[in-house]
Amino acid sequence: MLDEPRSGRMAAWGNALFAGLVSPDEAAERIVADDVVHRVAGLPGEAEGASVGLTLALGRLRSLGATGLRVALPAPGHPLGLSGPPEFNARALESGEAVVASGVALGLVPEVYEAGPEGDVHVEVTWHCLPVREAPPADVPSLGEAERELAEAMRDATEVLTRLDVAGSGPVANAALDAYRARMEAGRRLLAPGYPPRAVRVLELGQRVRALVSIAYGEGGDGREHGGAVSASEIAARTEALRPVERTARRAQVAAYNAYAEELERGRG
Repeated sequence: MLDEPRSGRMAAWGNALFAGLVSPDEAAERIVADDVVHRVAGLPGEAEGASVGLTLALGRLRSLGATGLRVALPAPGHPLGLSGPPEFNARALESGEAVVASGVALGLVPEVYEAGPEGDVHVEVTWHCLPVREAPPADVPSLGEAERELAEAMRDATEVLTRLDVAGSGPVANAALDAYRARMEAGRRLLAPGYPPRAVRVLELGQRVRALVSIAYGEGGDGREHGGAVSASEIAARTEALRPVERTARRAQVAAYNAYAEELERGRG
């Protein structure tokens, strides 16, 4: 609920590697994070069905002409960050996230495999490399737009939770968000070297808004874990009221992760 998307780590640390600001080993370590291993399948130049490690994959993308990595966080009815074709969009929508390489018509969609008993789950990720359409991504705001929208979204989220009598709008939500901040301060770094401070600020606020929405829905997503509403009509009302807030938070996260590639393109323009 409070964790950053894998596509965000891939884009942020892949961009830092492309810029020469981190070593290949550090980039790979930051992308993998708490997972066991990440592999990339379907890269041009590799045998069909073969997969390779992150350092080789990122190096291959750069040699093919990739200059930056962007994030897509699509949801049903909202192809955020995508530009086609349909096959790639469908895979990204199923996963809920993807990475698109600027300068080369390729994208990466993660497939997550979990194994092991509860409390000792091992996670492996395979990134599937697919062709993408070179076109402007859907519905991605600028950092300035995202920051303005987030300020309003925070007010809306608090108002909605209070109006719907959601317990998560009080101490429970605050405790969960405090735990989130503590984990960040304990070593998790937002973004990577090379990103502007405004992107870090927008990402942090976007994650806070999205976390608040998740808390309101409850761990199971049905509104029963933290909230007071339990009837089907109340749950539906809460979902409808919070949907635009969650949408704003996702747009802001994409804007933050994509800031490196955006600045690079503006500099070349």
